[in-house]
Amino acid sequence: MKFSKLLVLLLAAVVAASCTSDEKLKQQMTKILAEDPKILTQAIEKNPAEFITALQNAAKNAQEEMGKKREEDEKKKLEESFDKPLVAEIRKDESIRGPKDAPITLVEYSDFECPFCSRGYETVMNLMKKYPGKIRFVFKHLPLSFHEQAMPAAQYYEAVRLQDEKKAFEFHDEIFKNQAKLKNGVAFLDATAKKVGADLAKVKKDINTDAVKNRIAADMKEAGEFGMQGTPGFLLNGVPVRGAYPAEYFDGLITELSTRGKLKL
Repeated sequence: MKFSKLLVLLLAAVVAASCTSDEKLKQQMTKILAEDPKILTQAIEKNPAEFITALQNAAKNAQEEMGKKREEDEKKKLEESFDKPLVAEIRKDESIRGPKDAPITLVEYSDFECPFCSRGYETVMNLMKKYPGKIRFVFKHLPLSFHEQAMPAAQYYEAVRLQDEKKAFEFHDEIFKNQAKLKNGVAFLDATAKKVGADLAKVKKDINTDAVKNRIAADMKEAGEFGMQGTPGFLLNGVPVRGAYPAEYFDGLITELSTRGKLKL
């Protein structure tokens, strides 16, 4: 078989491995290789340089097409979220930073040990400053299993919150400002709880209660239902943001929501 024909087959193979509607091309390729599978091996041995170049180009084209499709899918999902926003549970005893009746609701699903969540913390604080009195921020938990101190930190936060929500947010801030110290485990968590003025003895007693554990579990369940598999994850008036995007990205969403008449600042 001529190399030109083999090249067509190789390109077809790459196309077949990506998203395509050209079923006829797939069928032809499958038929030819089924009739004589040695064709591929022989051609590669005789034309190794050409094969590598052709495969690299084909792979590059396939990756570009897959990238475009992912981008289109994300745009479609974003468009859908504007019309059908996700609704997080805001409990009666929810700890809220900012006015409870603020027009912008920013919910975060976070992991105290996740380095990307420290970026998320900075983004949240930037947005709170940029839209004073316009944002209510709700912090929820999504401690990842491979972060050893994430769950203990979440439990300490909830135990502190049972005493005083203001102290809980101070604890939250201290953890993210000194995230590297989490490696010290309980010693650092104890010191931080004491620093924000919490009753440490009560915190130690409450961290293993059902009230604390069930709340964290409920947050994690909700995050999973919303497709938040990594951290941080956000909902901005129900529009999901999965990842540590800068404040400017949220600005764009706020502008779009305003343009669509779904938000009045």
